[in-house]
Amino acid sequence: MSMFCFQCQEAAKGTGCTIKGVCGKDETLSAEMDKLLYLVKEISIRTTLFRSKGATICDEVNHFIVDALFATITNANFDKQAILDRIHKGEAYLDKLNKKASDFYSEEAFNSALKAYAPYKAITEISNEDMRSLKELVIYGVKGLAAYVEHAYNLDKENTDIYIFMQEAISEISRKEISVEALIALVLKTGEYGVKGMALLDEANTSRYGNPEITKVNIGVRNNPAILISGHDLKDIEELLEQTKDTGVDVYTHSEMLPAHYYPKFKQYDHFVGNYGSAWWKQREDFSSFNGPILFTTNCIVPPTENAVYRDRIYTTGSSGYPGCKHIPAREVGKTKDFSEIIEHAKRCQAPTEIETGEIIGGFAHAQVLALASQVIDAVKSGAIRKFIVMAGCDGRMNSRSYYTDFAQQLPNDTVILTAGCAKYRYHSIMTTLVI
Repeated sequence: MSMFCFQCQEAAKGTGCTIKGVCGKDETLSAEMDKLLYLVKEISIRTTLFRSKGATICDEVNHFIVDALFATITNANFDKQAILDRIHKGEAYLDKLNKKASDFYSEEAFNSALKAYAPYKAITEISNEDMRSLKELVIYGVKGLAAYVEHAYNLDKENTDIYIFMQEAISEISRKEISVEALIALVLKTGEYGVKGMALLDEANTSRYGNPEITKVNIGVRNNPAILISGHDLKDIEELLEQTKDTGVDVYTHSEMLPAHYYPKFKQYDHFVGNYGSAWWKQREDFSSFNGPILFTTNCIVPPTENAVYRDRIYTTGSSGYPGCKHIPAREVGKTKDFSEIIEHAKRCQAPTEIETGEIIGGFAHAQVLALASQVIDAVKSGAIRKFIVMAGCDGRMNSRSYYTDFAQQLPNDTVILTAGCAKYRYHSIMTTLVI
């Protein structure tokens, strides 16, 4: 095989992509991402060892590990040069850490400490399937955690304990002597820190933008040029909305950026029109009819075909990237990102083509649900609500996913569907009013 990747549910034959990723990742990019993860492992081993001696690790290293993990998740970054740039940065950090080892260890003691960790192995080289699966669960868990903490960091919220755990977890799965039982405990601890990461991000979002509230979101269009923003980063949409104010350019959300409409602070922008399109896997057709530029703040990018009419309208920022597409650089300290180029691009484009009309009702986050708790309890007691069904997660393009649509259609009217993630779009077309 020329590559091996099975980190997403689309893995070829349900076992792994060995020639080219279903996502579009080729063998060269896969190898570069593997090297980047190897560097993350080696850096994490050293930061963990040094902390055990009382060292404090600089913020630059902590943030590098988060960014490297985020950039290697599925459908986030296809730009080989961007990954190579991270590799070069990682090599420099590793070199600096090796030189700092003498501050904490003799040369003999440091080499002895490193011997407790196994040399880098491809996942296919780990023969015990339980060990393999548990180690990969930890890796994917900290990758997801990296996404939460990066978004929180962009809103000036950090928790150093989370950085420390991420590095300790990556270091721990690299140990030569580790049992299945210890790995199970580590997987559970990864889940615990996942909840802490989500709580940190929730605090970051709500302290800046207010608690989400029940909101009707328009899914039609207006007759103005526009920008479509996709991904998850609320700081990016805040700065884009500020910079497009009074320019005649509208802003629409796509896929997982939809919840931005529920936050009170964003309702002050009258050019924040609504949501356009649906789940990530339908973006090729949605982007073709949108007519204006598309901004990816994070995943999920579906590689455009060579003759895609929107190919030259894609912009990326943050941990996302795609070769040949304009990447908007990170904000400098004390400054905002510069979205002027994408705004000027939008002004030259036609208004979006309308693909649907109506509204989506959403905003049922925890504070809003708790505010309605007495009404919900009364409905349960009266029998008006008999069951709550959770149907959440990332939607997919396989025909088998129609099972969830069919199941939702057959549920009786006294049930409530709880959704999260772009799985919610699966129920949009079958309901007069979609409540998210």
